[in-house]
Amino acid sequence: MVEKSDIRVVRCGGSKINLRPPIISNDSRFVLCASGDLVKVYSTRTEEWLNSLQGHTNQVTGIAFNPANHLQVYSCSADGTVKLWDYIDGILIKTFVIGYPLVSLYVSEKHEGVIFLHLPMATDSMNECFQLVSAHLPKSAEQEVEVKELSGVCSHIGPNPSCTAFGRGGEYVAYAMHLQLNVYFFRKQKTYSFSLPATDKKGARNAFTCLACHPTDDCIATGHEDGKIRLWRNFRQKKEYTYSTLHWHHNAVNTLCFTPEGTNLLSGGIESVLVQWQYGQDHKKEFLPRLGGSILHVSASSDGQFFCTSHSDNKITVIESSFKVSGVIQGLVKGDAILTDLMIDPRSKALVLNGKPGHLQFYSLLRDKHLYNLAIVEQEYIYEAGLDQFEVVKAAFDVKGSWLATVEERGQKSSDLEFFLKLWAFDETTQSFVLNTTIAAAHMDRIISMCFSSSEETTMLVTTAEDGQFKAWCQDADEDTQQDQNFWSCDFVGSYHNLKPKNCSFSADSSLLAVSFREVITIWSPDTWELLTTLCQPPGEIRDLCFGRLSCSKYLLGTTTNNLLCCWNLLTCAMEWSTSVEVSKLQPDPLSENVAAFSYQSKHTDLFVFKPSEPRPLFTQNKVCSEKVHRAIFVPREEPLNGCDESTQWLNRSQLYFLTQNMDLLTFSFATEEDRMLSSSKRLLIDDSVAVTPFYLLLGKHRPQQKLDTPSHPAADKPKHTQGSVTIKELLHTPAHVLPAASVLCSMFVSSLLISNTGVREESESSEQEMDSEKEEEDSEGEMEPRDSQQELRAQGSVDEVTLKLSKTQERELKKVRKTDFSWMADLIDSKP
Repeated sequence: MVEKSDIRVVRCGGSKINLRPPIISNDSRFVLCASGDLVKVYSTRTEEWLNSLQGHTNQVTGIAFNPANHLQVYSCSADGTVKLWDYIDGILIKTFVIGYPLVSLYVSEKHEGVIFLHLPMATDSMNECFQLVSAHLPKSAEQEVEVKELSGVCSHIGPNPSCTAFGRGGEYVAYAMHLQLNVYFFRKQKTYSFSLPATDKKGARNAFTCLACHPTDDCIATGHEDGKIRLWRNFRQKKEYTYSTLHWHHNAVNTLCFTPEGTNLLSGGIESVLVQWQYGQDHKKEFLPRLGGSILHVSASSDGQFFCTSHSDNKITVIESSFKVSGVIQGLVKGDAILTDLMIDPRSKALVLNGKPGHLQFYSLLRDKHLYNLAIVEQEYIYEAGLDQFEVVKAAFDVKGSWLATVEERGQKSSDLEFFLKLWAFDETTQSFVLNTTIAAAHMDRIISMCFSSSEETTMLVTTAEDGQFKAWCQDADEDTQQDQNFWSCDFVGSYHNLKPKNCSFSADSSLLAVSFREVITIWSPDTWELLTTLCQPPGEIRDLCFGRLSCSKYLLGTTTNNLLCCWNLLTCAMEWSTSVEVSKLQPDPLSENVAAFSYQSKHTDLFVFKPSEPRPLFTQNKVCSEKVHRAIFVPREEPLNGCDESTQWLNRSQLYFLTQNMDLLTFSFATEEDRMLSSSKRLLIDDSVAVTPFYLLLGKHRPQQKLDTPSHPAADKPKHTQGSVTIKELLHTPAHVLPAASVLCSMFVSSLLISNTGVREESESSEQEMDSEKEEEDSEGEMEPRDSQQELRAQGSVDEVTLKLSKTQERELKKVRKTDFSWMADLIDSKP
């Protein structure tokens, strides 16, 4: 057995982006939000993910811009540190070690060099009481500094950061908990408290849910559980305070925010409607409805051009000041529970699972980006607690990705149960799935599981239900219409001794179908629907079932409720081996013989990777997470990894992803893979015969190699960098969103491509040398002819004059003299009188 080496569990994306309010840069070009242990930077115009600020080791719990420098941002985390970033370039400037898990972060313009931290009280073991402290940031040249000056500001504040806010740029801080509002004034160092009764005469619930402070006026807006908004004034004197009430929300107010000028108040709640109240004229309000999930947070840019709302469906909506939606930043939608399994779309290689209510979401793991939602229920979802609405509970793809099967149902009780089985065909024209068949009465009771056949030649769907039957569905041409489209119908109905079926699975070649009935596994032939054999095992219901792959396709694996993992050999119809282990999820790799088993014991989950032919695990890793794992998937890689050691060979062809009960999507990674991914973007093929410019790094490796018949000169083997290489490099490596306009760059770019005077002079001299060498050859040939004729005449004795013969040295000196420029002598002669 191979122990874990350098493999570690990492967040692979899809983290929550709605944990804290997003913030907008001063120029309204960027949106920053906390996402897991990262801070992500998005563009407000394109909604594209630009970069990530990576350095925290735990959940990022708060972000705020540096009041002294608008290009820097603070971030705090549950790891007990505060980090200062340059968010444009993604550079970590400094780390401040606090030493306590941090809940949120606040900054104030009137408190220079001080940040305010929301953290649990040291005496509270249940983490129910929190406090607000001020941290004086030391000025040091070191990158990591320990903060020693922590001063308590307010104690016994609530755990919700939305119930704490600073007013008038930092003159006072207001915080609310339960039924009490407190205001602390920094100059007076006094706290005034205001209380409300639990209920009023009309039975309203008065508990505080959020608050916001007016930027210039002494006014505090508070939201309450009954949907009311109260505007508090005159709170500088405890006995003279007053408040007015605004009411539109029918449920609790989740968030409040004043615009930078203080002219409007924004509010949001479960209704998914952004309400804008005009300050001073409470009867005037505007609405922006149908924004998606419940509004959790709302924030405004410093110039007031944009608003941002974060929603319960892990989404950020960018809204213009004119109350028009500008863009949507969609994260991985994770509701209260994932009812479908984790699936991979064979066509787009996207992760598919439950999305917003009534939809399936397609999410790119490689780009960490939401692709699109597929409406399954095709009904408007009403965001109201207690309503019984249709939900997508089952989904499955066929091998080629041409068909998608879904099950939607509503009604917790069997008497009120409604469900539909739908078959969706992939449309090449629209590049999406189109509803093909809807089956209203597929079974008499709730569908438990379903799976497609593994063969690419024939497509078959098998469903099992609590009515004691399993059904096989096949395509059937519609004879009533003249359409070429095929529809689905029931081909076979099977049962076994009136027992309820639970799991079904096809073998790798689809020649066998295994269906579990409580403690018994039945093996069927899909061609003839003949019951081939039954496999019985020690007491305990079958919990999970899967066939082996490739060379291990003759094995069938199953887990039981009695914490047994069993392996049967289908050739001998006997149990090959079994072991006592509580397996919460059994997941085979479709591209190898490997099978991953997640085992939950001692309040943590362990991972075992093994082959069915060998009971000894290939790899094991303890304490993968602290919750049970019920959803996992092997995702095929685009290119198999090579050169991996024995401990990471099971990750060569596929990557394992799993989902925890806290809706965290995690995966396994190792240092070699991370280094390869980091260097793959930089490692390109370099040809020695071409200058290494940035354009060549992009296109050079695709150019055909030109073979020269004549040997090249040594000086021409490696051409020098062109003059424009530096400019081109800066142009290519600078992010597009920070570059000036193209008209500004044009003249500079063209000038950088022009050849300098020194280069022209060198080329002219080299060309002159070549011309001189050619002339020398011609002269030498021309000199040979008269020399031969003179010898003939001399031999005949008819030479009129004697021609002197020069030596080679003299001829070389004569040529130098001929090349000398004597034009200066003519100028000198002309200048004389």
